[in-house]
This record gives sequence, structure tokens and C-alpha cells, in this order.
Amino acid sequence: MVDAGKLLIGGSRKPDDSFKEAEYLELKFGNRHGLITGATGTGKTVTLQVLAEEFSAAGVPVFCSDIKGDLSGIAAMGEPKDFLLKRAEQIQYADYDFTKFPVMFWDLYGEKGHRVRATIAEMGPLLLARLMDASDAQEGVLNIAFKIADQGGLPLLDLKDLQALLNYMGEHAGEISTQFGFVSKASVGSLQRGLLTLEQQGAIHFFGEPALQISDIMRVAPDGRGMISVLAADKLMMNPRLYATFLLWMLSELFEELPEVGDPEKPKLVFFFDEAHLLFSEAPKVLLERVEQVVRLIRSKGVGVYFVTQNPLDVPETVLAQLGNRVQHALRAYTPREQKAVKTAADTFRANPEFNTDEAITQLGTGEALVSTLEGKGAPSMVERTLIRPPSARIGPISEPERSQIMNMSPVAGVYDRDIDRESAFEILAARAKKVADAEAAKRQAEEAPTENNSAAGRWSLPGFGDAQEDEAAAKPAAKGRSGYQRETVIEAAMKSAARSVASSVANQIGRALVRGILGSLKR
Repeated sequence: MVDAGKLLIGGSRKPDDSFKEAEYLELKFGNRHGLITGATGTGKTVTLQVLAEEFSAAGVPVFCSDIKGDLSGIAAMGEPKDFLLKRAEQIQYADYDFTKFPVMFWDLYGEKGHRVRATIAEMGPLLLARLMDASDAQEGVLNIAFKIADQGGLPLLDLKDLQALLNYMGEHAGEISTQFGFVSKASVGSLQRGLLTLEQQGAIHFFGEPALQISDIMRVAPDGRGMISVLAADKLMMNPRLYATFLLWMLSELFEELPEVGDPEKPKLVFFFDEAHLLFSEAPKVLLERVEQVVRLIRSKGVGVYFVTQNPLDVPETVLAQLGNRVQHALRAYTPREQKAVKTAADTFRANPEFNTDEAITQLGTGEALVSTLEGKGAPSMVERTLIRPPSARIGPISEPERSQIMNMSPVAGVYDRDIDRESAFEILAARAKKVADAEAAKRQAEEAPTENNSAAGRWSLPGFGDAQEDEAAAKPAAKGRSGYQRETVIEAAMKSAARSVASSVANQIGRALVRGILGSLKR
């Protein structure tokens, strides 16, 4: 329900458990980010669904991940059930009605939604290193690989492209080290094994084309409601590092592509990051710093990011400080860490003199939460003990026939469901290697032929006895044959320029590098 630019979250209660007032999230503060936390089974998924419904009704596109399959029900008409009607009565929700929402389903594996992909180049070295759990030395090699690809005109689209480039770097480690810094064959080998592991884990389905266009998750339905993009993540969660890296890549793409809009009347997109602890767990310091920077700056581009996790301690303090809208479901306090989490959660709220926040967090029932949102000039409201409103769409998963029907009627039906494998680094390097091999074979055949066959030409065919230009031409493919590849590329010229003048080196490289963004992803 949208009421004068406000989204209904639920109804707060007085100390005697009677209704106090409706609790809202002001739409203009929807891009100030948020946090939904609570133990398993306390109602986080329903709260996520309620907020997604409210934003969609207000014309705001939504992206969220469906970890257990329950969230898919948002695409189906809600059903009147006693406990839903009772909750609506408890919070005096007189306008409660049932409906369904415009939904697009996505899936990295293409099984429960439209295929969603990114290219290796768009992922960038930093996120790829995170995905591969690469060491500092291996991350350095990845950075060099992307530098070579950018400057040498070698498109990195899928895993086989990066594999081919790493093979090249391993064969030319000495030359590349001279130009770009030390590249060890051991690091290259470790990265190749990492790529094999990624392939076995299913990442081969993610890397390739056609890559996801961010504009397709920012659609508005013909009736004015925002489209809700639901990522099927039940299978993806079997590889949590891929899940977290993929969502972080999407945030990076949003940050790089969207223009500055300041403080809009409503967000351009709301992004729910479920199981957010996977993003921050064991993440290197440099990545955490980049995430903090993206979260801090993406607000001015009209994007609201809502982290959903069990424990508020899962989110670093630097990121936690950026989250203005809070929904805290029940926490258990059996261990010292859990007790610390309760205190941390309580301390982040603006205290309410009507109850003790620490005690309330451990006593909340299912579907009940402590809620504090931004109000007025952006100050947090006093925390209120709130019953979350019942969803208008179905609670629980939809059937496979229902899912198929929705996918067939999707505005992107057929756009992402077919693979495209255009010429890229793998094909280019393979073609060059074949050309070198053919040149070497021709040269060997010419050298083995009887010298009298060339007597009519008026010159010796042996190296050093023929025309100087011909000998020089023959020497060039031989030199390339030793490197394993054929005609000289821009990068190979840059490597050889170490023995030439510095001016020549600069001339060979200038103007070829592509621009990368804050997380190392390629700017489109």
C-alpha cells in the first residue's frame, strides 16, 4: 500500500500489545539502504517479500535472490488464509487485498529462469581473484593478463578465453616479466587449476554472451508497477562464493552504468542481497574497502541496497553505518557471540523508553520485528516493536507450469536463452598458433629441398647466402615459432621493445588500454 509516498511495513504495538500506529518507510529514503536481520525461521523472507511488493507497487523495479524457492510466490495471486486475515486485523490494515506482481525469473544455470551471464572482461581481475580465492601473487598475474588482453585486442568472454591467455603467458613468462613485472609459471599454473575448479563448479554457465544488460532488471510493467527480478539461487547456493561474487558484480555494474541523480523522489532500483554474510566472509581488505565505497556512493545513483542476513555482526561496521532503514527480527542469545550480536543490534537503534531493546530482540515472535526507518530530514525514527504486514501475493513457491508460463510471457523471453560464441581470445590465439605452425612447416620443407631446385632463381637458398631481405623475412617467422605463436601482436611488440628505445615502447602501447571501474570490471 502506497500512502502519500510511504510504504507500509506493519503496525507497531503498545506495551499492552494493543495497536499503536502504522509503520512506514518513506519512499524518498528508499535509496538510503537497509538491513534485515534475524535468526532462521523468524520471518526475514516474508519481510523481504513485503518490501518487494511495496516498492513494486510504487513503480520501483526490484532485484532479489530466492534462496529456498519460497519467494517465487510473489508472482502468483495471494490466497485468503486465517492467519493472514488475522494479522491484517491486528494492524488495522483495512485495505488488505490479494494480488500478484510482475516478475521476471533469472537463473545462472538457465533452469528456473532466463540465463544470466557476464563476460570475463566485465567481471574484472579483482572479483575474479575473489571467486578463485587467488593469492596476492596470483591476483597480480590476473591483473597482468587483463592488461595484456586490453592492450592486445584479445576479448575475454568465457573461461576458455582466459585459459588460452594464461597458456600464452606461461609460455612467454620471461618476456612478459620484462615488460610488466615478474610472472611465475607456478602462479600461472595455479590459476589454470583454479579455472578448472570453477568450470567443475558450474561457472562455465555464467561466463559468456549474451551478457546481462542492467536495463533489463530496471523495467517497469505496463501498469506502472516495477518489475521484480527474482534470481533462482537454490542451486547457486551450492557454490556460495560464486553467488556472492555474482551479486557483487551486479552492484558494480549498476554503480558504473547509472548516472548521478542525487536524491530522487523514489529509487531507480532496490537491490536485496540475501545471505549477505557470504559477501563479507573471508573477503580481503581491498575488496571490503571497494564494497564500502560502492555502497556509500551508489545511493546518489538512485539504487537502494538492502542486506539480509542472520546476524548484524555479519556486516562490517563501515558498511553497517551506511544502512539507514532497519528491520530486526528475533535473535537468540545462547553464546557470547550471539549476546554480542544482540547488544550490537540494540545499540544501532534509537532507543524507545517504552521497552528495553536488548530484551525485546530476544522475545520477538515470528513475523514480529523491531523497526526503525529514516524520517523527516533523514534522521532515524524511534525503534518500534512491529507486526509485519501480511503479503498480498502468495506465500510459498509457485509450480513449474506457473513458472514456465511467466517465463514465456516475459519481456526478455528468448533474449538470453541462446548462447553466443563469437571470435574472442581463444579463437584469435588458436588461429595465430596455427599460422605459426604452418609457417614453420613451410620453412622446414624449403630448407630440406635440394639446392639445385632454386638455381634458376639465381641465388643460394641456404640461410645467409640468399637475398638479405629474404633471409630477414625467413628469420621472422622462425623467431615467432620459438614463441609458439604467429604474427606479432601489439603486446608482443611491446615485449620486444624492452630491447629497443623507450619511445618505441610507448608508441606501441598508447591508446590501447580500456577503462575499468572501481571493482575492476570493464566499463561498457
